[in-house]
Amino acid sequence: MPMLDLTLPAPETNRGWPTTRLEEWPIQSGDHACTGMVYRFDHDSMISTYIDIPGHIKETANGLDASNCPLDRIFRVTAEVVHLDRESGSGGIEAVELGEACHESPLGTALVVNALGRRRFDEIEERSVWFTRSAIQWTIARRIQLLISDVYESYTEPQGVFYDLFKAGVITVCNPVNLDRLPKSIRITALPLRFPGVTQLPCRLLAEWKD
Repeated sequence: MPMLDLTLPAPETNRGWPTTRLEEWPIQSGDHACTGMVYRFDHDSMISTYIDIPGHIKETANGLDASNCPLDRIFRVTAEVVHLDRESGSGGIEAVELGEACHESPLGTALVVNALGRRRFDEIEERSVWFTRSAIQWTIARRIQLLISDVYESYTEPQGVFYDLFKAGVITVCNPVNLDRLPKSIRITALPLRFPGVTQLPCRLLAEWKD
């Protein structure tokens, strides 16, 4: 069964500071004096590929966080993949565009939107391609519980994308990579560390499918 890592590697710096700092600790392991390599981390919750649980917006919190999110919402979830080929600055994605690219009935409770073709999310003008409100309402009506996409909101024409998704209980994953390499139907896994009370943090994002 093929597998593909959709996770963006963490950067070496975040907001001007190193994201990791190495400490060497002398330890005794039986008869051996050796050195333990211990790491300190310094970064915000939006580095690499990261997951947003609805409580990322305080007003849409539903009690879920990184420690208690049900695994059946984020582990090996059946997903449909939508492939578009939007250029930088090409504007809003409407519901009809998603509907035409999807199977008539949902293939699973997760949706992966590869809006940019072979372009990575950071290879276009930031937030110059986005979901319109109609696209988000279409996604919610389709009963999607996990949305992974290389685009979301607009800077110039804010749509309330995340508020509406979180209000409906939809979990999102931002900054994925390699989406253009996915087939139409996959299983998707988004695994964050179990930090109690935390509703936004980096995660490992993996796809698998049948040959």
